[in-house]
Amino acid sequence: MESLLYDMKGIFGSFTLTDFCDILIVAYLLYQAVRLVRDTRAVQLLKGLVVLVMIYAASSILQLRSLSFLIRYIFQYGALALLIVFQPELRRSLEQVGRTRFSNLQLFGGGNDNDAENARWRTAIGAIGEAAVFLSKRRIGALIVLERQTKLGEIVKTGTVIDAAPSAEILGNIFFPNSPLHDGALIIRQGRLLAAGCFLPLSDNFTISKEMGTRHRAGLGMSENSDAVVVIVSEETGVITMAVNGKLRRGFTGEQLTQELKDYFIVEHEEKNDRKLPFFKVKK
Repeated sequence: MESLLYDMKGIFGSFTLTDFCDILIVAYLLYQAVRLVRDTRAVQLLKGLVVLVMIYAASSILQLRSLSFLIRYIFQYGALALLIVFQPELRRSLEQVGRTRFSNLQLFGGGNDNDAENARWRTAIGAIGEAAVFLSKRRIGALIVLERQTKLGEIVKTGTVIDAAPSAEILGNIFFPNSPLHDGALIIRQGRLLAAGCFLPLSDNFTISKEMGTRHRAGLGMSENSDAVVVIVSEETGVITMAVNGKLRRGFTGEQLTQELKDYFIVEHEEKNDRKLPFFKVKK
């Protein structure tokens, strides 16, 4: 105990103001680096890299030589691969750093208020359910992407940012035929209408029904490339479809759609919002 106290006294005794400033600067730079990529899918790749580092540390401690050699080999040649994979994000991040003014720098980000976010999601889900029924009856196509953990910053950049409070009337106007933004997808983040007219990646799954067109393939592709929940209204049949985790579920009524979206996004304090889609019988 005395030895521990002596060592701690030696550490803190040599700790200077310069060391403190050095730690603060490094912490701030790391925080800003995370902010730059948190709205893109690159953050998921970073999480995978952290997992690999943890596995390598565990294999070294447990002396798992084969596993350690394999991960070391991955790290040796993975740096170049990461530069290639992250090239678009790195370019955009450096451009953003170059455009940043010192007056816009924030030391701390605002925290999330679960109650306020839940209230926003309740309003958004009610508007989506009402608008989906309206659009379905009139055979008006719609493509609505509800963002979850995977941020869709790259997708948002392809459309027009609107950043508006949701309502059934606004949703109806966005997807009304011949309106400027009716052809693209609508992105909803944290219960707000973030951007419209966005382009989504098309699915490579050729096993889906031939009667489903580009709108369904785009919704399915978005669900394959992220954890987003995608609501699709068919222009030909008016059928309401939901795409989640690379799977399509068809034949939703307005009430069923509203309840499903609540199960995903209305989060109580003691629950997580990553539930699987419950099974129920839907109309064909």
